[in-house]
Amino acid sequence: MQDKITQLLAEIQAGSFRALARGITMAENDLPGYESLLFQLKNTDTARVVGITGPPGAGKSTLVNALLHHWINTGKKIAVIAVDPSSPFNYGALLGDRIRMADFYNHPSVYIRSLATRGALGGLHAKIIEITDVVKQGPFDYILVETVGVGQSEVEIAGLADCTIVALVPEAGDEVQTLKAGIMEIANIFVVNKADRDNADTLYRNLRILAHERADGEEETPVIKTIATQKDGVAELADAIENYLKTHNSLPEKKLQLLTEKCWQLIQHQKMKGYSKAKLLPGLKEAIQSPDFNLYQYTSKLVENNA
Repeated sequence: MQDKITQLLAEIQAGSFRALARGITMAENDLPGYESLLFQLKNTDTARVVGITGPPGAGKSTLVNALLHHWINTGKKIAVIAVDPSSPFNYGALLGDRIRMADFYNHPSVYIRSLATRGALGGLHAKIIEITDVVKQGPFDYILVETVGVGQSEVEIAGLADCTIVALVPEAGDEVQTLKAGIMEIANIFVVNKADRDNADTLYRNLRILAHERADGEEETPVIKTIATQKDGVAELADAIENYLKTHNSLPEKKLQLLTEKCWQLIQHQKMKGYSKAKLLPGLKEAIQSPDFNLYQYTSKLVENNA
C-alpha cells in the first residue's frame, strides 16, 4: 500500500488529473491509504489559494469562469474547488459547477472538482483543508476555492485562502451595513459584480466608504467593478489578486487559528479511533441496568481503560 501511495503522490506532482482525483476521493472519504497519503504531503505554497465567497446570486461561478479565461490566456495552470450545497438525498453536490464551467471541462490546464458541504458549517467542506493540501501537490499556479455563499458564518474561507474575494451584486447595496460584522470583515478584495445593473454605483461607493473606515490609515481594501458574463473588469481583478499575493506573504492570524482548530480536530479523531457506536452499545446496554448507573462516571472509566 505504501508504495502505491508514493506512486500516486508522484503522479499528482507530475500533473496527472486522474491521480489527483483519486487522491481527493481518498482524503474526502477516509478511504484505505488516505493517512499515508496525507503523511507524505510536502509543505508547499507554490500554488496560492484564492477564496471567492459572497451571498447566493452574486455570480461567483461566473466570476471564477472569467478568471479562468484570463489566467489560461497568460499561461497559468489552475485548480478549482467548488463547494456546492448538498443534495438532501445522497449528500452529493447539488448545483454542479462543472456544468457552469463547461468551457474548461477537458482543458489540460484546468482541474475542477465539485464538493458537497455535507452539512458542514461555514460554507465549506469538512475535509477542505486535507483536500486543498492534496491539490497543492499538483503543478498549479492558483487554487480557486468557491464557497456556497451561506452568509455571515462563511468566514472559515479567510483562514484557508491566501487572498479572499467577497463578491456582491447591486441588490445587496442596502445590506452592506448589516454585513459589516460578518462576511464583510474577511475581504481582501471587494467585487461589485453585475456592475451594469441599477444601484451598482451606490454599492461601489458604500464599499469604498467601508474600505476606508476599515483601513484606519493603512492600505485600503480594493473595490473592483466587474461584469463577469462579459469579462469586464476581470483583468483588473486578476491584477488586484496578484498584487495582494505579492505583498502579503506572512502567515495571517486567521490561517493560524484555522490550522490550530484543525490540529485539535485531528487529535480528537486519533483519540477516538478505538471507539465506535457499535462497540459502545452492548456495554452501555448492560451497564444501564445498574441502579447506580452514571453516564459520566461510565464514560470516564472507558477513557481510563483505553488510555
